[in-house]
Amino acid sequence: MSRSTLAADAGSIALASNDYIIVGVVAVVALAALAVGFVLRKEVLAADAGTPKMQDIGRAVQEGATAYLNRQFKTLAVFVVIVFFLLFALPAANIGESIGRSIFFLIGALFSAAIGSLGMRLATAANIRVASASREEGGREKATRIAFRTGGVVGMFTVGLGLLGAAVVVLVYAGGAPRVLEGFGFGAALLAMFMRVGGGIFTKAADVGADLVGKVEQGIPEDDPRNAATIADNVGDNVGDCAGMAADLFESYAVTLVAALILGTAAFGLQGLLFPLIVPAIGVVTAVIGVYITRTRPNEGSLKTINRSFYISAAISAVLSAVAAFVYLPNSFEGLTNPTDLTVVGDMAGADPRILATVAVLIGIVLAAAILWLTGYYTGTEDKPVQDVGRSSLTGAATVILSGISIGFESAVYTALVISAAVFGAFTLATGSITVALFAVALAGTGLLTTVGVIVAMDTFGPVADNAQGIAEMSGDVSGPGVDILTELDAVGNTTKAITKGIAIATAVLAATALFGSYRDAITVALADAGVALADAGTAFSYQVFAPNTLVGVIIGASVVFMFSGLAINAVTRAAGAIVFEVRRQFRENPGIMEGTVRPEYGRVVDICTRDSLRELATPGLLAIFAPIAVGFGLGVGPLAGYLAGAIATGTLMAIFLANSGGAWDNAKKLVEDGNHGGKGSPAHEATVIGDTVGDPFKDTAGPSINPLLKVMNLVSVLIAPAVVALSVGTTANPVVSIAIALVAVAIIVGAVVVSKRRSTSITDTPAESAVA
Repeated sequence: MSRSTLAADAGSIALASNDYIIVGVVAVVALAALAVGFVLRKEVLAADAGTPKMQDIGRAVQEGATAYLNRQFKTLAVFVVIVFFLLFALPAANIGESIGRSIFFLIGALFSAAIGSLGMRLATAANIRVASASREEGGREKATRIAFRTGGVVGMFTVGLGLLGAAVVVLVYAGGAPRVLEGFGFGAALLAMFMRVGGGIFTKAADVGADLVGKVEQGIPEDDPRNAATIADNVGDNVGDCAGMAADLFESYAVTLVAALILGTAAFGLQGLLFPLIVPAIGVVTAVIGVYITRTRPNEGSLKTINRSFYISAAISAVLSAVAAFVYLPNSFEGLTNPTDLTVVGDMAGADPRILATVAVLIGIVLAAAILWLTGYYTGTEDKPVQDVGRSSLTGAATVILSGISIGFESAVYTALVISAAVFGAFTLATGSITVALFAVALAGTGLLTTVGVIVAMDTFGPVADNAQGIAEMSGDVSGPGVDILTELDAVGNTTKAITKGIAIATAVLAATALFGSYRDAITVALADAGVALADAGTAFSYQVFAPNTLVGVIIGASVVFMFSGLAINAVTRAAGAIVFEVRRQFRENPGIMEGTVRPEYGRVVDICTRDSLRELATPGLLAIFAPIAVGFGLGVGPLAGYLAGAIATGTLMAIFLANSGGAWDNAKKLVEDGNHGGKGSPAHEATVIGDTVGDPFKDTAGPSINPLLKVMNLVSVLIAPAVVALSVGTTANPVVSIAIALVAVAIIVGAVVVSKRRSTSITDTPAESAVA
C-alpha cells in the first residue's frame, strides 16, 4: 500500500448527494430491523405465560439474571471509562477523529451491553412461554416458533444496531469513517469479551455444581427443584448463552464491518466505503424472511426446520448481493471513485470489480453454510460422531471423555480447513493487488454477515429451549408429549449453539485477516510520517515468518490462547467448587430438602456464582488487552504481526475443538437420557454426565470466549501500531519509554495471573470452607 493509503487520502473522500441517499437508505433499513425486532418481541410476549408455578420459577430466574447483569455492568463501567480516556492518547489524523473514535468506542460498548441485556431479559420471559406451548395441540411447532422468534428479536437488534452505528459514522465522517469505526468495533469487542467470559463462568459454575451434587451424588434429575443450584443454572444459561453470546455476535458484526470499510476505502475508494454497508443491509431483509418462514412441518424435526430457514435466507442473500454488485459497482477499476491506494487501478487493469465483489460475498455465504453442516454433523444426535460417544458410555466415563476429545480434534481440523479455503479463495480473487485481495477477504466477511440475523436466532434458541425444559421439570406441569417435545428442542439447541460458535470464530478469522491490511497500513503510514522506509526500519519491523523475532511473536500469540483458555476453565473449576460445597451443605443441614418439605436457598447459590464470576473475569480480560501491548512495545511491530498470526491460528483450532467436544458430550448425554444404552440412572448415563460436566466449560466458557479475544487483540494492535512506530524510529523515537510501557504491561499481566493462581482450587468438603468458598 502507498503512503497515501488511509491516514492521508481517505479523509479527503467526500460523499455526493446520491451517496448520502444510499447511506440514508442503509440507516433506514437498520431502523426497520429494530422495528421488526419490536414486533417480534410483542408476538413472543403475547404467548401464554404458563401456569402460576412456571411463572414463579421464571420470575426467580429473571430476578437472578437481572441482578447479575446490573452488577456486571457496574464492574465493567470502570474498564470502559479508563479505555475511553486512553484512546485519546493514541495518534489520530485530527482531533475530530480522535474524539469520534472515543465517543463511538462508548457507543459500541453501550450497544453491545444493550443487546446482551435485551437477549437475557426476553429469553427469561420466553422460557416459560415455550414450556407452556409444549403442552398445547401442535406443541412442537408452537414451541419452536416462540423460541426461534425470541432469537429473531435479538438477531434484529444485532444487525440493526450494528448497521445503524456504521451508517451514522459514515454519514458524519465520510472518508475518515474507518478510523472512527475502529473505536466502535473495539468498544463492542471489549464489552463482549468481558460479558462472554463472566457469563460463561457463571453459567458453567452453576451447571457443573448442580450436576456433580444433584445428578451424580444424590441421583436426582438435572432440573429437580430440590437442587439448590437449579435456579442459578437457569440464570446462567441466560447471562452466558443469551447475554454473552448476543454481545459476542454483535461485536463480530461490528468488527467485520470495520475491517471491510477500512480496506474498501483503500481498494475501491468511495464505492468500497459504501458497498460493505449495502451487503449487510440486504442481510437484514433476508433475516426477516428467515425468521418468519421458520415453521415446523408435520413429522419434521425442529433442527431440519431451522436449517431450511437458514439455507433459504442464505440463498436469497446471495442473489440480492450479486444484483447489488452489478447495479452499484462499475465494470472496471478505472471507473472507481478515488481509491486511496492509487496503485490499485493499474494493478487490476482489465478486472471487473462487480464479479470480484460478487464472488467474494458468495464465498462468505457458502462458508456459513459449510460450517452449519460440519458442526451439525459433529454435534447432532442423528449423526455418527455423537452416537459413537453415546456408545462409548457403556465402558465408562474415561472412554466418553476420550471419544469426545477425539471428535473435537477431528472437527477442528476440517472446520479450520474450510475457513482457510474461504480466506485463500477470497484472497486469490485479486492476485494483482494486495489491497484488493484483502478487501476481498473482508467482503467474504460481509457475505457471512448477511446470515447473522438468522444465526443469532439459532443461538438464542438453544438456551431458551434448555431453560424451558428446566422450568417444565421443576414445575411438574408438563407431561406426556410435552416432555418429549422439550427434550428434542433442548438437543436441537445444543447443536444450534455449537453452529453459531463455529460461525462466530469464522468471522473472527475473516475480520482478523482483513485487519492485517489496516495494521500494515498503519505501520507504513507511521514510518512515512517519521521519514523512514520500511526496508530501512530494522529487524523489529521484519514480517518474515522465518525471522527469529517474528517466530517468537507467533509462539507468544499461540501461548496466550492457551493461557486464556486455561484461566477461563480454571475459573469455572474454582467457582463450581464453591457451588458444590454450598449445595452439599444445604442437603446435609436440611434433610427436608430431599423430602420435598423444605425449599432450598436458591438465592445463596446465585450470589456465589455472581461474586465468583465477576471476580474471575478480570484476569483473562487484562491478558487480552495488555499482551499485544507488551509484545508491540517490547519487541516491535514485526513480532506483533507474528503474535497475531499465532493467536489466530491457534485460537481457531482451540475454539472449534472446545465447542464441538462440549457439544458432542452434551448431546451424547441426551441420547442416553432418551432411553439408549440403559437410559437415565444407568452406569452409561452416569458416564455421559461426567463427560457433559467436563464439556460444560469447554463449550460455554473458554471456547466461545476465544472469538472476542481475537477481535480485541487485533483491534488493540491496530490502535497501538502508530504509537509503537513513533517510539521506535525518527525524531520521536524513545526506546526507554517503549520498554517501560512493555514492562508495565507485563507487570499487570503477571500480577493478574499470580492473584488468580493464589485462589484455591482444592475441593475439601468441610462446612467452614463451604461457607467461605
